Amino acid sequence: MITGGAGFIGSHLVDELMTRNLDVTVLDNLSNGTLRSLGTWLGNPRLKFAHVDLLDSEDVMRIGKGCETIFHLAANPEVRLGTVNPVVHYEQNVLATFNLLEAIRKIGDVRVFVFTSSSTVYGDALDVPTPEDYAPLEPVSIYGSSKLSCEALIVGYAHTYGFKAVIYRLANIVGPRSTHGVVYDFVRKLRMNPKELQVLGDGTQMKSYLFIDDCIRGMLVGFEKADARVEVFNIGSEDQIDVRTIANIVIEEMGLENVTLTFSSGPDGRGWIGDVKNMLLDTSRLKSRGWSVGRNSEESIRLAVRNTLAS
Repeated sequence: MITGGAGFIGSHLVDELMTRNLDVTVLDNLSNGTLRSLGTWLGNPRLKFAHVDLLDSEDVMRIGKGCETIFHLAANPEVRLGTVNPVVHYEQNVLATFNLLEAIRKIGDVRVFVFTSSSTVYGDALDVPTPEDYAPLEPVSIYGSSKLSCEALIVGYAHTYGFKAVIYRLANIVGPRSTHGVVYDFVRKLRMNPKELQVLGDGTQMKSYLFIDDCIRGMLVGFEKADARVEVFNIGSEDQIDVRTIANIVIEEMGLENVTLTFSSGPDGRGWIGDVKNMLLDTSRLKSRGWSVGRNSEESIRLAVRNTLAS
């Protein structure tokens, strides 16, 4: 079962698992996802779709029976939302995860629980690249706090109720079907006004960007090679790129000229309260299990822009 399977990362995971001739159940409330993302597989007898909210625990229990593996991707992905409406991240991330774990406990069929966490759990890490054993974990956003809360719940349930847990701390993932993030925002803004682009922050924010197919490969390598009760893996590119450079790449790929960049800088040049200004993950743990990165951050951004423009 894949929660959030009609969303950006979830639908690409569905593609890969269906290609491997597995039986897949997608559970999604379609608040961020869309059935169009599953269009290739709708009608295939190996794919079941349930329009269900994880806050409805009875429906989750009914649908989850017989599922041996759960990929839990459902969440509200918008980091900035937590500054104005933190209850959304509590309900859609923490409470939804708790309900899912309770359903697993009562059903008793699940052997492996896979969770997509976030690099935001590290906060403003002093060690960059940041390894999985970095401490203390001090998120600077409500979103990051909600993901860390979910991790703690999953670890406790895994040890108490005897299933395996695989947790992925993701860098910024880009590619087709994404409906949020810097590439999507820049393309949308420039389509509305091709003469000016407003950039959140001072443009010096340095982050890691990874194309979606590299992310999915990493998730499946970790899933297949995890051997401990709980495994935590970083997934990201091996380099960084700053936001100003991303803006210039988008402008170039759109064939625009004489675009004025304006900057709306928050605290310390951040894009918003809770924005992590410098992020790069140490991915050596996952690479030691056989994963390799196919593209660097700039290549991932360029390809994501081209996919966004073509959609």
